[in-house]
Amino acid sequence: MDMPLTTAEVPPRFLNSTHLVGHVPHRALASDPRVSYALYVPPKYYSDGAGSAPAPAKLPLVVSVHGTRRHVYDVYDLAPLADSTPCAILAPLFPTGLDGPNDIDSYKLLRSKTLRSDLALLSMLDEVAVRWPDIDTDKIFLMGFSGGGQFAHRFLYLYPERLAAVSIGAPGFTTVLDDQRNWPAGTKDVDALFERNINKDLIRKVSIQLIVGSADVKVHGGEEFWAWVKQFKAKHSVGNAATNEVEGLQTMDRGRLETMHILHELWKQDGIEAQLDVIEGVSHEARGVRDSVLAFLRPRIQRNSSS
Repeated sequence: MDMPLTTAEVPPRFLNSTHLVGHVPHRALASDPRVSYALYVPPKYYSDGAGSAPAPAKLPLVVSVHGTRRHVYDVYDLAPLADSTPCAILAPLFPTGLDGPNDIDSYKLLRSKTLRSDLALLSMLDEVAVRWPDIDTDKIFLMGFSGGGQFAHRFLYLYPERLAAVSIGAPGFTTVLDDQRNWPAGTKDVDALFERNINKDLIRKVSIQLIVGSADVKVHGGEEFWAWVKQFKAKHSVGNAATNEVEGLQTMDRGRLETMHILHELWKQDGIEAQLDVIEGVSHEARGVRDSVLAFLRPRIQRNSSS
């Protein structure tokens, strides 16, 4: 059968048996099967009558984007949030090696040689909207830590109208709203690359959290590592050694705590308000800041549910 099963067609008592509620297994994305996604859909939402009768409000959707190491535990860690709030959880998986044997970063930039991770997420939302019509995919709650934080703030720049709120956790590299520098350092060529314009007025309407640990001050790999990377790239004619460009990313020369303070201040200058949370004693640990991320998201999700 080529038509996908949907919660509108399957009786509520069979939703668990058809893997449409609870932990939904990773699915290959139709538009790019190299990419997949998993979901958690709270069963109680449907057992209380949604699906068989119009729900008072659609189920909010939290999208959690993984970091460089591709930990997939968020879909399990966030299940209690989904059950209690309630909301659904979507966890994309962008594997390594998409742009070559050493590629680990392509998804963070939204556009690379073979991947448009921004369009991949939008396609995931389209698929979810078909299978789970009771889930609100028009405006999502986006969260990401480290590499996921890179994805999240760049997605905010391009698609603010699709975000109800965003939590940006400790990215090692950031894109600034600078129309004199090309992507991903700045936004000068965004229109040519993405056929979209940066709309600061819409960005200002999004609830934004910047979050980082107070001890997240180390440079990933250290100075010696980045010196070696530069030499390696120059030797093999990869990237642009003259500008320290490493497959689209600049050499990391500061800790994430400093990076977040700089981004926060630059946004202030553009009239973009963000809640900056520095979690005392935490280094570069997603779970170390998780409680504060959920404290930021939960009331906003609940307000969305009741509106």
